[in-house]
Amino acid sequence: MSLASLQATVERDQAAIDLVVARLAERFADRFSTSDAMREQHGHTTTWLPNQWPDGVVFVRSTEEVAEIVKLCAEHGVAIVPFGTGSSLEGHVNAPAGGISIDLSQMNEVLEVHPEDLDCRVQAGVTRKQINEYLRDTGLFFPIDPGADASLGGMAATRASGTNAVRYGTMKDAVLGLTAVMANGEIIRTGGRAKKSSAGYDLTRLLIGSEGTLGIITELTLRLYGIPEAIAGGVCAFPDLEAACSAVILTIQCGIPVARIELLDTQQVKACNAYSKLGLAESPTLFVEFHGTDASVREQSELFGSIARECGGGEFSWATKPEERSRLWAARHDAYWAALGLRPGAKGVSTDVCVPISRLAECIGETYRDIEEMGLIAPIVGHVGDGNFHVLVLVDVDSQDEIAKAEEFVERLNWRALDMEGTCTGEHGVGQGKMKYLVREHGAGLDVMRTIKRALDPHGILNPGKIVRLD
Repeated sequence: MSLASLQATVERDQAAIDLVVARLAERFADRFSTSDAMREQHGHTTTWLPNQWPDGVVFVRSTEEVAEIVKLCAEHGVAIVPFGTGSSLEGHVNAPAGGISIDLSQMNEVLEVHPEDLDCRVQAGVTRKQINEYLRDTGLFFPIDPGADASLGGMAATRASGTNAVRYGTMKDAVLGLTAVMANGEIIRTGGRAKKSSAGYDLTRLLIGSEGTLGIITELTLRLYGIPEAIAGGVCAFPDLEAACSAVILTIQCGIPVARIELLDTQQVKACNAYSKLGLAESPTLFVEFHGTDASVREQSELFGSIARECGGGEFSWATKPEERSRLWAARHDAYWAALGLRPGAKGVSTDVCVPISRLAECIGETYRDIEEMGLIAPIVGHVGDGNFHVLVLVDVDSQDEIAKAEEFVERLNWRALDMEGTCTGEHGVGQGKMKYLVREHGAGLDVMRTIKRALDPHGILNPGKIVRLD
């Protein structure tokens, strides 16, 4: 995707930007930067989209500071790009119109915890690891786990999910309410601590998944869960991807309350063995985890083992020791970095889709055939319990032929998922990279999204050039 095409629908006013930069430099002093290194980092994406820098980066510490900056930018029509940890994958933090990157990483306080009500309130810069470390002595945990140590505000903005989603849902299920700064600098609070409400439009879920295009999330009230009495995890190898997918489908259809069920194809297992020093059989493999009581976990594990054998799987080896489970899941979370070792020097193009569980085996099978026919190195991993899987295409970005081939592969994958009544992204979000698929996925609904965007951000300053084109 060319830089020119990403800039085509956004405008920049250099005089206005220079004025705002000067005001912010005076107001925030050492918490504002225009250095090349800082600007490049805040335009950074972990994908192959061109890096588009903001004109300045400001580190905020309160909702009120965010509102102050937004009012200044709104007055002069300068673009704003919210920034959490920079772990997003579809160009969400790029700044095609330049402007100001608002870094919320210093808004990292846990404000309240209510153990008796199973909820807490945090600032947007708190990360998923930080909140669970904070909660450790309460007997509670926050289950949404996208792999990266992402900020909770960023996770809400992209409607993140991850390995636990099959049991605990996604960020749309985890956020009870939030505080956000709107495009005019107004501060709003949505939802609350009640577990349900019928009071008016659901503004909380309107902002969740909006990727900073409708408002900047600065605080969240989150749903928590009790740490299970027993946790068991393990691995099971299969002769091929179809057999592994069949085991997943049967497990879900039988109602086994699996907490995590992750698929790694042969290439990914090979990469994890080398990177994380595992000794797994190099064939398609499922990583599985169960939560509950000692008795229920044992029963679930035995039921899964029976299903795995029925589908041609090998022995299901499972363990309840935390250090053994942690080693497996650390390897799963490091899958991206492990996969890069399959082709040193190549750039990883990460993409994801999600399909109905009944179409999972078919979708992965056709995708795997594309990989083989096109001669790609592209390992597959997936949160397959909810039909979501990822492909990391390893590409020499200096080769136009390879780039064209990778683009063709990604397009075929996304159109395939949509043909199967799925979605072009289960958890990466839209950003810049998935915009062209939304017309097919949402049809006239895309015009409704544009109407909402224009109503809440009439001057188009909030994360412009993302999700929907307004021209």
